[in-house]
Amino acid sequence: MPSLLLLFTAALLSSWVHLLIEANSWWSLAMNPVQRPEMFIIGAQPVCSQLPGLSPGQRKLCQLYQEHMAYIGEGAKTGIKECQHQFRQRRWNCSTVDNASVFGRVMQIGSRETAFTYAVSAAGVVNAISRACREGELSTCGCSRTARPKDLPRDWLWGGCGDNVEYGYRFAKEFVDAREREKNFAKGSEEQGRVLMNLQNNEAGRRAVYKMADVACKCHGVSGSCSLKTCWLQLAEFRKVGDRLKEKYDSAAAMRITRKGRLELVNSRFTQPTPEDLVYVDPSPDYCLRNESTGSLGTQGRLCNKTSEGMDGCELMCCGRGYNQFKSVQVERCHCKFHWCCFVKCKKCAEIVDQYTCK
Repeated sequence: MPSLLLLFTAALLSSWVHLLIEANSWWSLAMNPVQRPEMFIIGAQPVCSQLPGLSPGQRKLCQLYQEHMAYIGEGAKTGIKECQHQFRQRRWNCSTVDNASVFGRVMQIGSRETAFTYAVSAAGVVNAISRACREGELSTCGCSRTARPKDLPRDWLWGGCGDNVEYGYRFAKEFVDAREREKNFAKGSEEQGRVLMNLQNNEAGRRAVYKMADVACKCHGVSGSCSLKTCWLQLAEFRKVGDRLKEKYDSAAAMRITRKGRLELVNSRFTQPTPEDLVYVDPSPDYCLRNESTGSLGTQGRLCNKTSEGMDGCELMCCGRGYNQFKSVQVERCHCKFHWCCFVKCKKCAEIVDQYTCK
C-alpha cells in the first residue's frame, strides 16, 4: 500500500512539474530585458541560467549564442505589441498577465488566438535577428547574401547591406521550435496534436517575414537624376506582417490528430492548409466573462464604440450585458501655425467626450 501511495505521489509531482514548465515560456524574455554581452559582469552567474522560461534545448542554444538572446527578447516584444494592436478591438485583446507565462492559462488551449500568438512571436524573432545581422550586432552573421534577383535591370547594382532574413529564419526555427521538438508524447495523443499545431504556426509566422522581404533601392546620380540605383533585400514593415498573419487567423483551419500522429482537417471539404497557414485544434473559449480555468479576462471595463456594429461595438464587445457611459477630457493639439524658419507652434485644446465601458 505505501508503495502505491509513493507511485501516485511521484506521478502527481511529475505532472505538476510538467505543467509548471509549460506555464513558463521564452516569451518572458520580452518582459525581462536581457543584458547584452558587453554588459556581462566578470564572475557573475552565466546569463542563460538566469533567464526564465527557456526549455533545456533553448538553454543550450543560449549558451552557444548568448549575444542573440537580447534580440530574441526584442523579437518577442515586437510580436506581443503587434498581437495587441491586431486584437485591440476584439474581446480577447492579447493582454499579458504576468512575467512568466506572459499570456496566462489561455495559451494552454489550442485555439485560433493561440495559433496567432505563436505565429506572430516566431515572426518577431526572425525580424529582430535578421536586422541585428545587418547592423553588425551578431558575430555569426552579417549582411544578406541573397542572390541578385533575375528581374532586376542590368544597370542597377545589387549591393548595399540587406537584412539577413535567411539567417534570421534558420536561427528562429532552431530556437523557437526547440521547445516543441524535445517533447515526446504518444503518437495520436492530444498532446502530440498540440505540438504539431505549434510547429505549424511557428513556421507560418517565420514564412510571413521571409516571403514579405522585398527589394529596396536607392538612387544615385548628378542632382538626384537617378541614373544609377543600388538595391538590397529589406524586411517588410512588421505591421504588414501582422496584417498578413491576421488574415491567416481569420481563415485558420480546424484540425484534429489522427492515430498515425498527423494533423487532418476536421472538415475534409475545406482546402488542406499550406505551411503558410494557421491551424488550431480547440474551439476558442468564451472571452465574454472572466474565467480562471480558461484564463479568460472577460470584457468588463473594456472601452467600446457605441456607434459601431463591428467587434469593437458595445453590443458585441460587452456580450449583451450593456455598458456604462462617462465623460472624459481629451487634450489635443490645435490651431497649429508654421513659423519661419522652421517650426510649427500649436495650442492645446480640451474637449469633453462621451466614452463607454462594458458592464
